[in-house]
Amino acid sequence: MDAREMKVKAAEAALAHVEDGMRLGIGTGSTAEEFVRLLAEKVADGLQVQGVPTSERTARLCLELGVPLKSLDELPELDLTIDGADEVDSQLRLIKGGGGALLREKIVAAASSCMIVIADETKVVETLGRFPLPVEVNAFGLTSTRMAVERAASRLGLNGEIKLRKSGEDTFTTDGGHHILDASFSRIPDAEALANQLNLIPGVVEHGLFINLASFAIIAGEAGARTLKAQ
Repeated sequence: MDAREMKVKAAEAALAHVEDGMRLGIGTGSTAEEFVRLLAEKVADGLQVQGVPTSERTARLCLELGVPLKSLDELPELDLTIDGADEVDSQLRLIKGGGGALLREKIVAAASSCMIVIADETKVVETLGRFPLPVEVNAFGLTSTRMAVERAASRLGLNGEIKLRKSGEDTFTTDGGHHILDASFSRIPDAEALANQLNLIPGVVEHGLFINLASFAIIAGEAGARTLKAQ
C-alpha cells in the first residue's frame, strides 16, 4: 500500500462518521483532499451536508467537486471537523500547518463538537517536533517577533533553526495575509509549555500546536485503518 492509498483508507474510515445534515469542517492538505473527493461522491449520491473549508485551496476543490459550502460566520457551530496532521502523538497532540492553513484550521476545529484527525502511520510520533513547527506571525515587526520566539524556545531548552517560509523566491503568505516561521526543534518534550509561551508573544497570530482539540485519530497503515485515542 503506497502513501496515497493509506491516505484514502484513512479518509474512507473518517467518512463513515459523517451523517446526513451535518455541519462539517473540512481540512486542508493531501489527506484532507482525499476525504473531499470521497465526500463529493456521497454528496452526488444524495448526502446532505454543509461544509466550512479551512483554506481557499480546500474551498476551490470543494466547489469544483460540488460539495456545498458555507462560511464559518454562517455556520458558527459545527458538528464535526475532519482534517489531517503533520504529526500526532499518543495524547492526540498535533503539529499542523505544513500547508499554511493553521490559523483557519484551529478556528474551525475549536468551533466543532468533534475533530477527527486522518493520517498515515508516518505521522505518528512518540514526541512532537520532528516536523518543523509552523508559527504564523504578523508581517509587522517580523524580526522582533522571530527573536521573541527564539527567546521563548530557549527558556524551555529548545534550540534549532527558525526559518521564514518561502514560496519560491517570495515570502509565503497565508490566506489571512500573514507569514510563517518554521521552527526546527527536533523534539518538543513539553508541548503545552511551548504553546503557552508562544501565546504570550504579541506578533504571533497562531501556532501549529493543536492541544486538546482532536477527539480521536484514524491512522492508516499497511494493515488498514486503526483508531487512535488519547492514552
